Amino acid sequence: MNWQNKRSLPLAILAVAVTLFILLIVTRPKQAPLEPKERIWYVETITVEPQSLSPTLTLYGQVETPDLVKASAPKDGQVDQVLVREGALISRGQLLLTLDSRDFELATIQKEAQVEELEAMIESEELRHANDQRAVKHEQSLVNLSESAVTRAKKLIIKNLVSKAALDQAYQDLKRQVLTLDERKLSLNDHYARLKQLEARHRKAQAELATTRIDLERSRIHAPFDGFVSEINVASGERVNTNLTLLVMYPSNTLEVRALIPTPYQAELQQALARGIRLQTRALYADTVITLELDRFSAEASSKGLDALFLITESSDLLRLGNNLVLSLSRPAHANSVAIPQTALYGHDKIYRLDGGRMQRIHVTNLGDFVQPSGSTLLVISSPILSKGDRIVTTHLPNAVNGLRVEARNVDGLTSSKNPMANTQQPAH
Repeated sequence: MNWQNKRSLPLAILAVAVTLFILLIVTRPKQAPLEPKERIWYVETITVEPQSLSPTLTLYGQVETPDLVKASAPKDGQVDQVLVREGALISRGQLLLTLDSRDFELATIQKEAQVEELEAMIESEELRHANDQRAVKHEQSLVNLSESAVTRAKKLIIKNLVSKAALDQAYQDLKRQVLTLDERKLSLNDHYARLKQLEARHRKAQAELATTRIDLERSRIHAPFDGFVSEINVASGERVNTNLTLLVMYPSNTLEVRALIPTPYQAELQQALARGIRLQTRALYADTVITLELDRFSAEASSKGLDALFLITESSDLLRLGNNLVLSLSRPAHANSVAIPQTALYGHDKIYRLDGGRMQRIHVTNLGDFVQPSGSTLLVISSPILSKGDRIVTTHLPNAVNGLRVEARNVDGLTSSKNPMANTQQPAH
């Protein structure tokens, strides 16, 4: 009996322990389930202040000039002196190059002699005409005398006082005098034709003389303006042919810039120019701001766009023909537009507005870039659902979705200072 009690005691203890364990589990306090907490993203914002802004179009242009002058040789000759070098700054009236004047002076002397010869021939023709006018009267008198002689001879033959040979001689003298008179009259009638011919030859010789004198003058090449020498193609002592280009020069005050306007912006800019809107352009060259203005468009377009020509209105002293420039063209202003940092734009046409602590996606029209006076670039957008005072999220979140919970770091008192358009002056139009 004692043995059986010793054997059942461990089982009883185990049963009591199990019972207590189950009782503890059943009676333990129940813990409330944990609710997931939504994460808040901290972002920067700007306040919407609609303005009339001019988007900027970046163009790539090259300096050129419509007044490029190529000085050529007026005729065959030899270069005497080259007084400038390529790239030289020249002044109006400055002597640049001379050809050997002997090649031109001899031709001038020859043409002067031809003119003098024809002037003498014209004078001789006038004297001849005056002599013919006097001589024709005498010739007519001789004809009259010869006719009288024939009449007398006829009467004497009837009276048998002279032979028939005398009558024949009278007739012969009459015909000779009539022929001489006709020749004199012909000479008088032909006077005006001969005079016109001589005068025409005289004018031709005068024109040729004027040409040789012009050639002589052009053998000394002077600068027609203030500018630069861009090319020199000859050297002193070199023999040159007619119309060979000796040097090339251009004025410094007619430089302009040609740049290709992409097709999407072509109509907008053409219409603005037609309405008389002055489109200003800026470029930076050698740390100097170059100011330009859209002047006109090329007469031919291509599939890539249309060439535009810009006049340089300020700071052109450093520019040279062929320089490449990056232009910032101010396009026509758009009312009710907003400038935002590039980080605020998602894709090409989406931004997020802060609305009740959450991000709200808005589709906008991307009008282009806007370059501030400081040099930083913003984006110009517009949307009919953006209102003054709205706050746009400028922090670019990789997980940005509609309805994402965010909180602005910049408080209302700092909002205006965060506006990228604060203290920005718009270009005048």
